[in-house]
Amino acid sequence: MKFPPLSTDREPQEFRDQVKSAVFWRSGTQILAQLISWGTTIAVIRILEPSDYGIFAMTSVVLVFLNFLNGYGFVSALIQSETVEPIRIRQAFGMLILLNAALAALQFLVVAPLAAVYFDEPVVADMLRWQSLIYLSTPFLILPDTMLARNLDFKKPAIVNLASAIIGAAVALAMAVNGQGVWTLVFAPIAIFWTRAIALMLATRFWVRPSFNFSGARGIFTFGTAMLIAHGFWIIQSQSDIFIAGRAFDNHDLGLYAEALFLTQIFAAKFVPPLNEVAFPAYARLQNDMAALAAGFLKAVRLIMLISCPLYFGMAVTAQPLVEAVMGPKWSDAAPLVAILALAMPVMTLHILFAPALNALGLPHLVMRNAMFGAVLMPSVYLNAVQYGAHGLAWGWLITFPILLAFTIHQARPHIGYTLNALAASVLPGLTAAAIMAALVWTLDHGLLAKLWPDVPAILQLAILTAAGAATYFGILWVGARETIWEVKNLVMRRKPPTAEPVVTP
Repeated sequence: MKFPPLSTDREPQEFRDQVKSAVFWRSGTQILAQLISWGTTIAVIRILEPSDYGIFAMTSVVLVFLNFLNGYGFVSALIQSETVEPIRIRQAFGMLILLNAALAALQFLVVAPLAAVYFDEPVVADMLRWQSLIYLSTPFLILPDTMLARNLDFKKPAIVNLASAIIGAAVALAMAVNGQGVWTLVFAPIAIFWTRAIALMLATRFWVRPSFNFSGARGIFTFGTAMLIAHGFWIIQSQSDIFIAGRAFDNHDLGLYAEALFLTQIFAAKFVPPLNEVAFPAYARLQNDMAALAAGFLKAVRLIMLISCPLYFGMAVTAQPLVEAVMGPKWSDAAPLVAILALAMPVMTLHILFAPALNALGLPHLVMRNAMFGAVLMPSVYLNAVQYGAHGLAWGWLITFPILLAFTIHQARPHIGYTLNALAASVLPGLTAAAIMAALVWTLDHGLLAKLWPDVPAILQLAILTAAGAATYFGILWVGARETIWEVKNLVMRRKPPTAEPVVTP
């Protein structure tokens, strides 16, 4: 596997086509993989109990806290660098092996029993010991994946991700049906991680001998450490609610809150990160052309907010039928939480779009500063909000993320080069149309449907409201922001450039 230098003399159309191809493979197969995953998740949710998800949330928060040390920041330095020497690949591989072996041992021997004591759940220790296998797959997964991302080659990883999603779905369904309970949630991810690691190594022929001599790797350490610290603070701000609630709530209530959060974070956590994976190397190639980078960033904001705003506003006003139709009646108490959390998610989505642009500019310390601010702000709010139960934590998200976003916008503006007016103009088409759509859907549901058909089945109610919302939203865009629709179409359509006619000389 070869790692050529980043091309800076590529034709603009050629570069745009490569980015479109990357988005197509990374996000297109991600959608298919997520459809498989969601179908399985919905089936498993209907079989397992909320208390199972409450216990699993306890181990998940530990995994997320430790997983930020897995070394991804070190290999990200290889994407940001204009040239990559073979020895740096070997050194990064060695770093990953040492870090993740240490994490597996730490979790197995030390963290597992301590977490069981903290949460007062003995089974947590056994679950975490099995879950330590995930770290051992990481070196063989993220390095080939990252080096392919450097070259904007997402086809092979996309196919591998799809295959691993199918295997994980099969494992999850088989275990849930056979009454394995919470262990279903433990072994399905292990199967996914190891399938991806083995398949990526085989598909990319990534036969690299690791080096444990790290002389000359200061650049990797410096960039990677800054990203590591930034990600660590991000973990604190995003996982502190579960960490705090794990001791304050019973397993049932914790499960309701955790799955409400999972449902509302589907787009922000499952679809935006893959797009950011494409954006990071794409921005890195534009780091010497600030005007092009700023324009690309604003375009990404415009298109992603065009999707996230109607999705989340619609989720907020259809929370009750959505939860009952998708998750089942036993999860109906999660609906008010979904309604509150969904309103915070467009803000979170916009916030996480800044990191790849700043990292590509070689400014991970700004990402770290933003994450540090959030790591102080959000746990402080959660510590006070937890006394009001799950609803208090949900309102904590809605209160804190606008503050965090304002801080991030202020920090990033001088470096990315956008104006506040340009940023607002990128957000407003999706935000305005979604707000009008949500108001009309709410009126249809509470002012008309509830009176004419009060006992409408949840799935039919959801279908009616979704159809009405989609028609309203696209109608508003067609009248008020038609050029934005064409922009989305041009991004999705992978047309070949026209072939030039041969010049015939007389």
